Amino acid sequence: MTTTRIFAAARFLFGAVTLIAVGTQLGIHISNGFSVLNFFSYFTNLSNIFAAVVLLVESILTWQGKTLGPSWQLLRGISVVCMALVGIVFQALLRDVDLGSLLPWINTWLHYVMPVVIVADWLIQSPRHLIALRTLWLALLFPLVYLAYSLIRGAAIGWYAYPFLNPSSGGYGPVAITCVIVAVAFVVTSAVLFWLANKFRPLIPTASLLEVR
Repeated sequence: MTTTRIFAAARFLFGAVTLIAVGTQLGIHISNGFSVLNFFSYFTNLSNIFAAVVLLVESILTWQGKTLGPSWQLLRGISVVCMALVGIVFQALLRDVDLGSLLPWINTWLHYVMPVVIVADWLIQSPRHLIALRTLWLALLFPLVYLAYSLIRGAAIGWYAYPFLNPSSGGYGPVAITCVIVAVAFVVTSAVLFWLANKFRPLIPTASLLEVR
């Protein structure tokens, strides 16, 4: 088996296991009588599903010796930044929080393994086209929309996916400060990952891949 197909198979494995992990936890969530909408209100779950789907698409394209253009690579980059943020925020703010019914192996996979894998995949097989740093604002849309949704819905139903978004203890001041810090971390992480992608050369020679438009 060629290096290209080994890499494609590895991508498929990580993407598939991630969807299995999320699906397994969803089943546990539902069996305990919890809200399905709440489950899909966790940034970790959304980001892992997003990254897994992107990884599966990449694996199929790589297996076929194909690649997609700049718009897809930007979307891929956004998924990478989201997963990097999952790992950073979990380590900084949520590592000691009670995770309830979340299975230990799923916690490890979603919060530790996948952030590292997705970032490594981005650096090992960086885009063949340069990612313009002026597109950073596009990478911010997903987390900003998520924060707005979380705060508005949380205020309406009294439930927040993460403790640092809940104003019940210290008010909206600490929440606002935390959101600003997370936003800054997102911008910095995006800039660093995009810059590195522009500096690194893909492991699989781009000349061997057919670009699909």
